[in-house]
Amino acid sequence: MSVSIEEIKKLKELSGVGLTDAKKALVEADGDFDKALEAMRKKGLTKAEKRGDRETREGLVEAYIHDGRLGAIVEVNCETSFVAKTDEFKDLAHKLAMQIASMAPLYVSEDDIPEDVMKAKKKELEANFKGPEDKKDMILEGQIKKAFADKILLNQPYILDDSKTVADFIKDNIAKTGENISVRQFKRIELGVTE
Repeated sequence: MSVSIEEIKKLKELSGVGLTDAKKALVEADGDFDKALEAMRKKGLTKAEKRGDRETREGLVEAYIHDGRLGAIVEVNCETSFVAKTDEFKDLAHKLAMQIASMAPLYVSEDDIPEDVMKAKKKELEANFKGPEDKKDMILEGQIKKAFADKILLNQPYILDDSKTVADFIKDNIAKTGENISVRQFKRIELGVTE
């Protein structure tokens, strides 16, 4: 099966893999571009998972202001200053700042929820628990996750594609850049609203 160089280049660009891998994927998918793209994304995401432990000391701080009434500032980190200076990384940081301004998360991940806040929510849910005792722990765990779901940046649906979470959006970018990417901190400010 022969595939066009244009399709190979397009697949390379969209998935972040090399030309050889892109061509191989297209051949394996019998020329079906969408099938090849899905295979490459899975491969890229697998590699991205492996990069998750690598240290991120470079990056940038990005701000987004909406209509002079609402804004967000976010620190997004990567492994090298080279990647931090690319337009793709700057665009990622800008979109994350937009996400924060729009969706008002309180924490980057579950690990950032203060222990006292978590304990108070668990105590509240236990006091109101109405269900089978043998499944209490499992049900309460699900209720806690649900209670904090929209407050955790990485768990929120991504505003520009709600078929994925913010964590998925970041993993897509890890696959493209070949570097680990993390959100270290953020701050959201709304006119007339104090925390």
